[in-house]
Amino acid sequence: MNGKYLYFALAALLGVLAALLKFIPFLLLSILYYYVLYKYKRFTKIQIVISIFISMIYLVLGYMAVLQNKTTLLPSTPTFTLEYTQLPKIDGDLFQIEALETTYNEKLLIRYQIKSELEKENLKQQNFFQLVCLVSGTMSEPKLAKNPNGFDYREYLATRKIFWIVEIQGNPLQGCTPMKSSLLLKLKQLRFSGIRYLENHFPVEIASLSAAVIFGDRSMLDPNLLADYQRTGIVHLLAISGLHVSLLVGMFFYLGIRCGMTREFMTNFLLLLLPFYVILTGASPSVIRAAIMIFLVLLMIKWKAYLKLMPIDAISLAFLLYLFVSPMVIFDVGFQLSFTVSAAIILTAVHILPRYQRYGMKMLVTSVTAQLAALPCLLFHYFELSLIGILANMLYIPLFSFIYLPGLYLLFMIQIFLGTTPIFILQFFLKTISLSNNVIAFLADFSFFSFIPGKPNVMQLMIYIGLIISIFYLWEIKNSKKKKHIVMAIIILFAFQPVWNNLSPYGEVTMLDVGQGDSIFIHLPFSRGNYLIDTGGSIVFQEEAWRKRAKPYEVGNDVVVPYLKGKGITKIDKLILTHGDMDHIGGALSVINEIRVKEILLPSVVDSSETEQEILRASKRKRISVIRVSAGDKWSSGESEFYILGPEKHFSGERNRGSLTIFADIGGLSWFFGGDLDQKGEENIIKTYPNLTVDVLKAGHHGSKTSSAEGFIMQIKPKIALISAGENNRFGHPHKEVLERLEQRHTKILRTDANGAITYRFFRGTGTFSTYLP
Repeated sequence: MNGKYLYFALAALLGVLAALLKFIPFLLLSILYYYVLYKYKRFTKIQIVISIFISMIYLVLGYMAVLQNKTTLLPSTPTFTLEYTQLPKIDGDLFQIEALETTYNEKLLIRYQIKSELEKENLKQQNFFQLVCLVSGTMSEPKLAKNPNGFDYREYLATRKIFWIVEIQGNPLQGCTPMKSSLLLKLKQLRFSGIRYLENHFPVEIASLSAAVIFGDRSMLDPNLLADYQRTGIVHLLAISGLHVSLLVGMFFYLGIRCGMTREFMTNFLLLLLPFYVILTGASPSVIRAAIMIFLVLLMIKWKAYLKLMPIDAISLAFLLYLFVSPMVIFDVGFQLSFTVSAAIILTAVHILPRYQRYGMKMLVTSVTAQLAALPCLLFHYFELSLIGILANMLYIPLFSFIYLPGLYLLFMIQIFLGTTPIFILQFFLKTISLSNNVIAFLADFSFFSFIPGKPNVMQLMIYIGLIISIFYLWEIKNSKKKKHIVMAIIILFAFQPVWNNLSPYGEVTMLDVGQGDSIFIHLPFSRGNYLIDTGGSIVFQEEAWRKRAKPYEVGNDVVVPYLKGKGITKIDKLILTHGDMDHIGGALSVINEIRVKEILLPSVVDSSETEQEILRASKRKRISVIRVSAGDKWSSGESEFYILGPEKHFSGERNRGSLTIFADIGGLSWFFGGDLDQKGEENIIKTYPNLTVDVLKAGHHGSKTSSAEGFIMQIKPKIALISAGENNRFGHPHKEVLERLEQRHTKILRTDANGAITYRFFRGTGTFSTYLP
């Protein structure tokens, strides 16, 4: 059966996906798969039966996981008996920890607002294991994604069997009593103590990297550095994986042999050590996968007369075992990347790598293999792939393999046994880490090497997978004539989705849900124009340093940019900023930094806000053209036309009244975009344009009663009104009076606070409205 386990693993995958996603499509795919196995892989009838049986087992397991993945707690539950199961995360004044509600046997996410800096420091040093705590709090459901390509926190937590967030008022360690200890709890406590020891005895640069590679904890790493690792495609080096586990096992085995231990003793010792190591490193999908594989390899060494496994068999069995215990893990991006990349590297090592003799070429082949294998997963979850990752992996895999991993373990051990670390060793690691971090930041800025085709749909995902398999197949064949076919396959791989984006005859207008703010994206057919009207913005309040989050929520970076990248938008032709309020332009800097902007339009006003001045400085650095526009200006693209109705040139009045006001013909409808234009500004518009009527009104100032005056509504006669307002906002927007005025005119109202993002998709002058939330 050697070499066949991969096909059994794929059969299990199809069974789980049929249960967790859609049954009929994956059933048909399974039938096709069995036919291919029988026809082309020469599977015997008994092997086909085994494959079908495995698929059915995992189908049942998937259905059972779905049935069990639900809450039993009532939303009104006031008190909770908790056993804390994970290390706490403390970010600014926010304390967050996972816990098991022991009465209902259900996992919860506990949040607590820290009251003082002293309390924060105390909580950092506290041990949360071996305690049962009685707390009271308010339950709420995790937030849904309200925009296309947005992060769905509710779905993410549900895959981890967490359905409720509990906000508690008192300290999370009040009302606690000791519980009976266990080996599992002692190991978790040891992990906590190890991380805190690193934090207390090493500089932050060394402590944060050591915590990541030794204990699998990345909470101490600077968010910007973590983002650089992500953008350069080497973030996998910070996760405990096969590289870490195999090096550690190799080190222990070698040291044991050198100390006089027998091979048999060291094999048995490592078999016992691996389960403990998994818990000590946080039991992430990558470390579990690596540990199972190493465990199987060690068993093969121990029982070589009875058990013979190829590396691809080991990873296939690891996949089958992991999925058997936890079918829902199939949705975990770490699980997906760990298995796909590892399997690709294993197969390449057998069929492709041996023909390359030089170390540099072997590293290049391995890096290219990893990037190709990861491509579909990275595009689906993150919408982009950094091609600079090929170079970054070649630089940083040796750095982690030969310096960071052994060196940081050694540093940790020296500190524990001697109570101090030689200053020259500390200085060496500080300078090395500082230099490597600067290089990562430098490489991360190479946006030219970013491949951003957008989030692939199911069909596009299948095309990517098919093309990548074809590339590996052609690469494996020892025939120079096939090289041109490989080049052609690679060109198609990186071109088909961007080409489709540019040739698509469909256009759209989308009002994003940016909370209490505005952001509207206009995409014209055949990529004749990408226009972004406002970017939303998060209002930042002054607060004490200890309360500040490491990476505070920023609507431009967390909502607008992911939406644009998920659509495959790499260029904004016009960034239109209606006026200087933070809730309309606060996210502009993130857009400018992440997306190429050709031109910025600002209203022709005398006084600019501080945020506008900051945007002007950024646009100068980026060499972006900035144009001040006023009433009478216009432009067109294809069948779409845009007219600036206000303000007049060099406007000097109230800022909302000076909002850039646009009348547009898009997709067979007439549109009115007026920023936060107030009633006085509306009066000026209808006086200047007495025959103005529109199909779609973007209601001014988030539905405030200071806008959308009755006379204005009566004249322009909108059929549809779009209102951008934050859910449960403190201003009470949209106002009841405004809603009544619109309803009296039989205007259909669509609101971001209730409907999420609102999209008008059109083709040849006709289209339909849809909302992201039902």
